[in-house]
Amino acid sequence: LNPILIVGLNGAGKTTFTGKLALFLKGKKNQDVYLIPADNFRPAAKEQLIKHAKNIQVDYFDSDLSMLPKDIVKAGMLEAQKLGKTTVIVDTAGRLQVDEELMSQLVDAKNELKDPEVLLVADAMTGQEAVNVAKVFHEKIGLTGAVLSKMDSDARGGAALSIKYVTGVPIRFVSVGEKMSELEPFHPDRLAKRILDMGDVVSLVEKAQDAIDEKEAERMMKRLEKKQFTIADFVKQMDQINKLGSMSSIMKMIPGMGGMLRQVGDLSPAEDEMKKMRVMINSMTQKEKDDHKLLNDSRIIRIAKGSGNTEKEVRDFIQKFEQMQSMMVNMMGMMNGGGMPNIPGMPAMPGFRQQASGGKKKKSGKKKGQFGSKFF
Repeated sequence: LNPILIVGLNGAGKTTFTGKLALFLKGKKNQDVYLIPADNFRPAAKEQLIKHAKNIQVDYFDSDLSMLPKDIVKAGMLEAQKLGKTTVIVDTAGRLQVDEELMSQLVDAKNELKDPEVLLVADAMTGQEAVNVAKVFHEKIGLTGAVLSKMDSDARGGAALSIKYVTGVPIRFVSVGEKMSELEPFHPDRLAKRILDMGDVVSLVEKAQDAIDEKEAERMMKRLEKKQFTIADFVKQMDQINKLGSMSSIMKMIPGMGGMLRQVGDLSPAEDEMKKMRVMINSMTQKEKDDHKLLNDSRIIRIAKGSGNTEKEVRDFIQKFEQMQSMMVNMMGMMNGGGMPNIPGMPAMPGFRQQASGGKKKKSGKKKGQFGSKFF
């Protein structure tokens, strides 16, 4: 039975990370995970963790929060053993700042576990303060690793380098969004590229391989070859992109886009616009999604009323879709021509389409246990 103790200050994202880690270990490592809510300090922490557990379909311990954390851990571990679980993740209490009572409780909880992995969740947005917190936690409890949360923010993650230097423990993961699936194993070289605004294409490709349905992508390519791209196809593309994460997290992985992202600022209006489009589309019939030319005045009035938008907003969407349709079809035409068009200062790209869709996949070369841990 492998125990993992999650520690950190209030607001760092411990409970959310606990759910993300459970999903990662269940999906990527085929481990039978059990969650123990042991945060008896923050109101609703237990309910939040149970909600995560139900959403990702893992078992949890119905702890009695009137008990001390060490007693909750002891009872939870006994239950996990009875159920034959392979991995137990314990979510612990935090404080607004480090204090003796907190540390004493965490040490007692750790002592109830046999050789646990102790992960500190540090808020990437706090910068140097995250480093100071990591140093104290390591001195008092003894960490085996750290996690940087809120990496979908403006924080570039430079704290990771300092945490590693000060504590000597490895950074295990970075949390890059609010969704349970938005957790990435830490790769120093990739973070360095993000800090320098060089992007992280490798991580983006790995995300795409996990999230995108290959058969659906091939079907889409064949349709585009025939100059077919409908609103129904657009919806499927939106669904695929949503699986990759938020718009800001995707842009940060594209070389040079980090600087543009800082200039643009908040992307939530653009994401809200996408949600509005989705509501409009949901008000359409399947025939209308398959052929937007059917959208005459009476149909547009019906869609506007059904989606809570104005007729002008529906017409604007149709116009934007037609522009996108033209762009997608033209792009496929360029790829079918044997190469992308020549761009000044850049070499021609013959055989681009063949390279993109027909080549053999190379093995990633990643090794199991690359983090030097029995868990990851």
